[in-house]
Amino acid sequence: MSVHPEEIDRRLTVPGPPRGGLVPAPAESAVPLLNIANILTMIRIALVPLFVLALFADGGHQTGWRITATLLFALAAITDRFDGQLARKYGLVTDFGKLADPIADKALIGAALIGLSMLGDLPWWMTVVICAREIGITLLRLAVVRRGVIPAGRGGKLKTLVQSVAIGVLLLPLSGGFATAGMTLMWIALLLTVVTGLDYVGQAARLWLAGPHRTRG
Repeated sequence: MSVHPEEIDRRLTVPGPPRGGLVPAPAESAVPLLNIANILTMIRIALVPLFVLALFADGGHQTGWRITATLLFALAAITDRFDGQLARKYGLVTDFGKLADPIADKALIGAALIGLSMLGDLPWWMTVVICAREIGITLLRLAVVRRGVIPAGRGGKLKTLVQSVAIGVLLLPLSGGFATAGMTLMWIALLLTVVTGLDYVGQAARLWLAGPHRTRG
């Protein structure tokens, strides 16, 4: 039986796994939008109204409801850590996740800060400074999204962590040294908020000057 040259070519060009058994990571465009990381982000967004209801229940200073609000806040904050880790570990990073994740953080943090200020547990000026920065950076991300996505960096994650811990302490029906510790952490969070905000402005400026992405034809 004779073998035609084209058959030999097909045999030689049959695709197989790369050497070393390593499979390249899928392109971001191939990652499904509805993955576990994005689902956790959407759950965090859904927990925000439940947290607000618990915070203001029964006048906002009832011990049981304040503890419930704290637990809901903690649960939402914990999902922030896991969705990012899952996205990076399993190659589930999407542009939706890059934008929705910080928006979910801002919705949770903003609701907590405004709620605490309305209840008299946090100065309004602190809430205004932090919320103004968060809204401004979100709008800045959207303004430059056609030129590139600004992901949450380490500084932003640290800022969110300190904010979350400070808010968690202030949410609890505690007084004395615990309340003082919560305000001290909030001052640190305020400083990180301003510093990281300036860093994001710098990143946005560089993206804007670089011009829009060009697609390959």
